[in-house]
Amino acid sequence: MTSARTHTTTVLVEGLRFPEGPRWHEGRLVLSDMHDARVLAVDPDGTVSTVVEVPEWPSGLGWDPDGRLLVVSMRDRRVLRVRDGALVPFADLSALAPFHCNDMVVDMRGGAYVGNFGFDLDAGADPVPTVLVRVEPDGTARVAAEDLAFPNGSVITPDGATLIVGETFAGRLSAWTITEDGSLTDRRVWAQLEGAVPDGICLDADGAIWVACPISGRVLRVLEGGEVTDVVTVDRNGAFACMLGGADGRTLHICTADSSRPAETGSRRGAVEVCTVEVPGAGRP
Repeated sequence: MTSARTHTTTVLVEGLRFPEGPRWHEGRLVLSDMHDARVLAVDPDGTVSTVVEVPEWPSGLGWDPDGRLLVVSMRDRRVLRVRDGALVPFADLSALAPFHCNDMVVDMRGGAYVGNFGFDLDAGADPVPTVLVRVEPDGTARVAAEDLAFPNGSVITPDGATLIVGETFAGRLSAWTITEDGSLTDRRVWAQLEGAVPDGICLDADGAIWVACPISGRVLRVLEGGEVTDVVTVDRNGAFACMLGGADGRTLHICTADSSRPAETGSRRGAVEVCTVEVPGAGRP
């Protein structure tokens, strides 16, 4: 096995509180500044604008087939739709998700898979297994998978056949086969990570997954089975999410911060850091 390629970053945007959930959409990066309660758009030159304010904190983002933005509202455990610049209810997950909702991936038909903490992380509660929720295109919700250890970043392969989810507190990427009705079968370990915990993830055209690792301040490019081919070291203490984009799909955008704790992010050390990689992005988000 050859040694991993190494990369460093430059800072595209700084002064954010806690950036998360980055998506590349229509020529710009869209992300959640979670603790500032805003969804932001970032142009390639670093210009930042507010898309919408989400009082209960935004997290995962996606678009339905009609191009309407869907936003996970964390603390009230809902998915909201942006219509004419305003938030409208889309799905209520409060009866299914036991604690804050977090990341989300939206499939080509407008269904979504949404993770949740499962426990009060910031209060120091002990981790407990939780569920992954499937939101149908009509806004109804059901449990898609059980016994996940903090389901976090998620991707869908370009053929729409496989969902891969980062289980933060298990240190692994888990995969399921997506059936015609959006149900999940054939759960398997896609990669067990050595000395790393996954947060946000994104997929490239060769089928590798970039994994943001909040504790180590690195982003890893991981092959199925666990081999690491590339390592990106970031400027801040933690790397929390990542997304490939740019004109050729080879700009890796990384959401970074010195802390994820709401009491500590008021210093606005959150940033978007970037580097150029070899393989462009693919799949969803």
